[in-house]
Amino acid sequence: MTTYYRAIPLSDAARPAGALRLAGGWTWFDRVEVMARGAPPRVVAATDAPAEVLAAMTRPRGMIGPLSMARPQIMGILNVTPDSFSDGGQHDGAEDALRRAEEMQRQGAALIDIGGESTRPGAVEVPTAEEIARTAPVIAALSGRIAAPVSIDTRKAPVAAAALEAGALLVNDVSGFTFDPDLAPLVAARGAPVCVMHAQGDPASMQDDPRYDDVLLDVYDYLAQQVAMLTALGLSHDQILVDPGIGFGKTLAHNLALLARISLFHTLGCPVLLGASRKGFIREIGQAPDPTRRVGGSVAVALAGVAQGIQVVRVHDVEDTRQALQLWQAVTSGEYFGS
Repeated sequence: MTTYYRAIPLSDAARPAGALRLAGGWTWFDRVEVMARGAPPRVVAATDAPAEVLAAMTRPRGMIGPLSMARPQIMGILNVTPDSFSDGGQHDGAEDALRRAEEMQRQGAALIDIGGESTRPGAVEVPTAEEIARTAPVIAALSGRIAAPVSIDTRKAPVAAAALEAGALLVNDVSGFTFDPDLAPLVAARGAPVCVMHAQGDPASMQDDPRYDDVLLDVYDYLAQQVAMLTALGLSHDQILVDPGIGFGKTLAHNLALLARISLFHTLGCPVLLGASRKGFIREIGQAPDPTRRVGGSVAVALAGVAQGIQVVRVHDVEDTRQALQLWQAVTSGEYFGS
């Protein structure tokens, strides 16, 4: 039976002697939750966890390009698509996309995530050539106009190759490198940082009655498997972001189970990304049918993730998230050091 260990992160200003810093970041822990399939979880002292588990939990995460993983970073979403669930059609012209990227950088985005294929529930696949035509010119133009690095949100090796050639830093694959068998070898050969996400099914069918034995542990096992595959190809743990895939083949209950214990994914030894902005569970719980009216719920979820040590939050509402994050950090530490 596999045993899983989750750091229980705290950010209280009063930190006891002997507490351990989680992933070299801003939270600390002195207890861990021990879990196994078919058994109730239990809480033990952190020092009771195996040495190799504590090493993975506490090891400072390395830089991803110019981005430090020792503090929370904001990834701004820029969909150059006509049909994304929240902002489809708003930025699918090159100049509109460029203006929005510049705006997000001014607002506090440390990374701009460019997507040319909608992955909303029910979306159909976009032809590769069309996806390249939507994304590569925008990335090339951004490379000369903004300082923030760019990531490409794609499942396809040719799209990623074109984006990297145009100046993208990171490849963000919502399929977790299972859709296109050529994509993982490509990023490994290029030495490009990646984000590997969990999804059950493809966008067209992923919300058709998703089921898990234990969603938290099933997603953890999947990500562990994909991280092992990527490191075997030559990528280091520090260059692999992991994302549990909120809303991708998950019910509301699945999403909440993942969010409540998202710090488990630090045990993989990689930086963790949370992408929950404006998603359907926020609509349901927050009673907000209009995606553009889900800012409060999206910010609340982002801050909850940061409180569990999540290094990157992927958001639509950059300005609101930055403001909330700066205030959260100030009141948590009791100090303000300026921007």
